[in-house]
Amino acid sequence: MSSHPKSAFDHDFERGMRNRRAALGDAWVDQSVAKANAFNAEFQHYITEYAWHGAWGRPGLDWKTRRVLVLAVTSALGRWDEFEIHLRGSLTPGNAHTLSVEEVREALIQIAIYAGVPAANTGFAKALGVMRELGIEPPPRPADQCWHTGVGRSVFTSTRPKLHATVREARNGEAAHTIVLSHALGQDGSMWDVVANELASTCRVICPDTRGHGRSQIPSEPLSMTELAADAARLIDELACSEPVVWVGLSMGGLIGQELALRFPDKVKALVLANTTSAYNPAGREAIAQRIATVESHGMQAISTPTMARFFSTTFREGQAATVARHQRLLEATDPEGYTACAAALCEADFSGKLQHIRVPTLVVAGSQDESTPVDVAMTLARSIPRAEMVTLQGCAHLSAVEQPHAFAEVLGEFVAGI
Repeated sequence: MSSHPKSAFDHDFERGMRNRRAALGDAWVDQSVAKANAFNAEFQHYITEYAWHGAWGRPGLDWKTRRVLVLAVTSALGRWDEFEIHLRGSLTPGNAHTLSVEEVREALIQIAIYAGVPAANTGFAKALGVMRELGIEPPPRPADQCWHTGVGRSVFTSTRPKLHATVREARNGEAAHTIVLSHALGQDGSMWDVVANELASTCRVICPDTRGHGRSQIPSEPLSMTELAADAARLIDELACSEPVVWVGLSMGGLIGQELALRFPDKVKALVLANTTSAYNPAGREAIAQRIATVESHGMQAISTPTMARFFSTTFREGQAATVARHQRLLEATDPEGYTACAAALCEADFSGKLQHIRVPTLVVAGSQDESTPVDVAMTLARSIPRAEMVTLQGCAHLSAVEQPHAFAEVLGEFVAGI
């Protein structure tokens, strides 16, 4: 029988030590604990209990958030020894809830805004040193070949008519697919920002400005859907290296997608048709023709308010007035000739008798409150395309990807994962 008294199990200390090891790694903690002596042992106990259990042991924030908070505060205060300890713990494989190199970079960019560029500059230098030590140093990359990840790089086609698009490369590894997001009449590629940023986690995402919109070339005469599909095919050849893409088109973009899939089937691996139709009925064509006449006579502002009433549900217009106003300004900034040229193409489009020839996986997305292309129109479209699936997003109107971007991205992500 041992003559030594049994040691008490100090739960809070043990929980703190568990968290400390999980965050910083056994080797670092063992090295730190080995330095304990009669002078500093009580301090070691104190920080283990009150920092690593008292704060890190709380479930209210996930550990990645706590890691970023520590990096932000220590860099802002110039506590570089502590910053480096936590940075090493955040990047070391095998530690709990580590940060990726990309997450550390984003934290440092945020730190540059709120703690100052000098702090971020030191943080980047120390981060590169730790990465070099861990064997994960990033490869060289020229500063003039970078772009904002929330927008992508801005590119133009080399062929004419000139088309503009933004390209978001996949943030996490090699792109699983290239996705093209084609916008509605009177908008541009920025309509897709939230959806595009979510999809770009694993996919390459291209957001073109349809001819007559955004920074793409303005036509001087009415367009046909054939011409717009030919534009799409050129864009794919140049920006997707002729590899087939997942074409996601909303409203006008959906009609372009149908023509593209029928005329250039080798360009498309899958099709998403959101808030669109295969052909407008006589009343719909008359409404479009009336909008063309109004724009030609009185300009874009004359149609902007009623267009927002079609684009968004009443609930969204009342609760998200600033977002609606932004899209109204975007509509009003659209070149009138570009708008009317593309509107003429919509009037003439009719794929009703051809949809059975679409052979790629197809998803039809409807908005439960979409009065421009109601759910029954979407159902007809889905039934006409072999093996097409259909999803209805509840509570949204015509611009479903703006009104419910996260739900739209989730539905799209699930569809793309099954291709």
